[in-house]
Amino acid sequence: YGGMGLDFSYNIAVAEELGNIHCGGIPMAIGVQVGMATPALTRFGSDELKKQFLVPTIAGDVVACLGISEAGAGSDVANIKTTAVRKGDEYVINGGKMWTTSGCQADWMCLLANTSEGPLHQNKSLLCLPMNLPGIHVAKKIDKLGMRSSDTAQIFFEDVRVPSKNLIGEEGKGFTYQMLQFQEERLWAVATVLATLETIIQETIDYTRQRKVFDQSVLHNQAVHFRLAELATEVELLRSLLYRTVALYVEGNDVTKFASMAKLKAGRLAREVTDSCLQFWGGMGFTSEVLVSRFYRDLRLLSIGGGTDETMLSIICKYMETLPSK
Repeated sequence: YGGMGLDFSYNIAVAEELGNIHCGGIPMAIGVQVGMATPALTRFGSDELKKQFLVPTIAGDVVACLGISEAGAGSDVANIKTTAVRKGDEYVINGGKMWTTSGCQADWMCLLANTSEGPLHQNKSLLCLPMNLPGIHVAKKIDKLGMRSSDTAQIFFEDVRVPSKNLIGEEGKGFTYQMLQFQEERLWAVATVLATLETIIQETIDYTRQRKVFDQSVLHNQAVHFRLAELATEVELLRSLLYRTVALYVEGNDVTKFASMAKLKAGRLAREVTDSCLQFWGGMGFTSEVLVSRFYRDLRLLSIGGGTDETMLSIICKYMETLPSK
C-alpha cells in the first residue's frame, strides 16, 4: 500500500530523530498520521479501505486524525457517547469529539463510536470517516498552553452518513483495536521526547557554563552539575526501557505494561527535566526567547495526552494484579 514493509522499530527510529525538531507539534502531527490514526486500518481494514484511505495517507497526500476523546470522556475511552447507528448500508453518526489533533485540516478521521447498546468494551467500532461529509462541524481550533503550532479541534457530528463498508475490521471490536493503537501511539511519544530532553540538558549546560553568578559559572555549583548528571542518567534509563519494549513488540509480545511504564516515565521526566533546567536559566528561562521555556509548555502535554499518568498507573497496577477484582 505504498509503505516500505519495515517493522515497527523503524517507526521508533524515525520518531526519535524527529525529537531533534525544536517544536513539539510537528512530531506529534506526524505521529498521528503514522502511529495513531492508521495502525488499526493497516492491521484490520479491508483491501478496499486501505486503497481508499491508507495509500494516500502513507503518501502524505491527505491528512488523517483520530476521533477518540470527548468532552466527557478523555482517558476513559469506554465512556464515549458518540453513536454510529446502522441503517441499511450506512452508519448514521451523532455526537462529538474533543482534543482532535489535526482536526481542522484533516481529510479523514479514524472514528471510534458506539455501534450498539451492549457492554461498554464490546459495543464500539472504528470507522474511516471522510471529513467533507454533510453534518460534520469543526467548531473551533482550541487555544492551548503549549503545542501551539498544533491544530487541535473540537468537532460535532449531526446525522452524518457514512457507508457501512467504511467499518474497520469487525463491528464491536473497536475498543480492542483502539487499545492496540494506543500502544504504538505511546511508544512513539516516548521516542520523540528523548532527543528533546537531551537538547534541553545540553543547552542548559552550555548556558550555565558561561553564566556567571558570584564570580563563578552557575555550572560550577555542585547542586547544578549533579542535578544535570542525574537528569541525563534518567533519560538514558528511559531510552533503555523504550528499546526493550519495542524489541518485545516486534517479536509479537503484549507490551501494554512496559509501554504504559515508558509513557508514565516519559511524562514525568519531561516535567522534571524542563522544570529543573528552566530554574537554572533564571529569569531568561521565564521568557519566550529560549528553547527551554517552549518545551516547558509543549512537553507538559505528555503527562495528559494519550492517557494520563494516572491512567498509566492504573494499567500498570492491573498487569501487576494489585487492583481489587470487581
